[in-house]
Amino acid sequence: MLALIAGRGLLPDHVVEAQAGPVLVAALDGFAPDRLTPDITFRVERLGSFIADLTARGVTDICMAGAIGRPALDPAMIDAATMPMVPRMMQALGQGDDGALRVVIALFEEAGFTIRAAQDICPDLLMAAGIPTRAQPGPQHEVPARLGAATLAELGRRDQGQACVVRRGDVLAREGADGTDAMLIRLASGQADDPAPDPLGWGLDALGDAATGALDWLGGRALPERTGAILFKGPKPGQDRRVDLPTIGPGTAMYAADAGLDGIVIAAGGVFVIDLPAVLRILDDKGMFLWVRAA
Repeated sequence: MLALIAGRGLLPDHVVEAQAGPVLVAALDGFAPDRLTPDITFRVERLGSFIADLTARGVTDICMAGAIGRPALDPAMIDAATMPMVPRMMQALGQGDDGALRVVIALFEEAGFTIRAAQDICPDLLMAAGIPTRAQPGPQHEVPARLGAATLAELGRRDQGQACVVRRGDVLAREGADGTDAMLIRLASGQADDPAPDPLGWGLDALGDAATGALDWLGGRALPERTGAILFKGPKPGQDRRVDLPTIGPGTAMYAADAGLDGIVIAAGGVFVIDLPAVLRILDDKGMFLWVRAA
């Protein structure tokens, strides 16, 4: 049986809908999924007991999907089953997203579980190379795209982010721990590129797939002056792609339009696109492109 450790956003819903057999939905305390009702809620301080519970329920596979935050640990709540894991858990909390997730994956695998990637369950959410929008990138977008890829490679080496905004030869903004949409909101409001330190994403920005209000938004705001800038988004080089693949959705498209971007560039086969029809409607309405770029 599959256990889905679900965070915020709509990716967990897609995983449940695509899974043929039963799915046990689990959630970290304080970070419940948007729509799914968890069968189990657990705390990091009781991870050992949570793992034992999954085993007792017949769980064999685990998928992690959705955005969660880094929980604050209460040492007084650590139980006996979790105590042997504490040194490695503290190691995880002291690392970036990718390093922390590698520790978490190792703990589950050592307990006998198989980690399943969300894209193996929902392969239709990843896109092959191409340009599905009416608007097309021009020659002036080639240099920003290459700079975007190089910037993500550097961010990845520091385990710091999966997206950036580039205009010509300048990097205007880099994604922080609060995600792509927060970066775009700051850019649109003219704030400094000063990301806030918080969420740990498991494959999804908290806001990026929010379709609520997306269609009402179409045509409802004046088109900002185009800046020549692009959003570039892709996975970190060398990351474990079973968890934490980046995501875009209608919210990302709206915020990119608000920021005056020419379009969105994503890595082919490396970024979940939630509600592609809505994303394309927004971008087409605003004269923007989606470029699914081959590596």
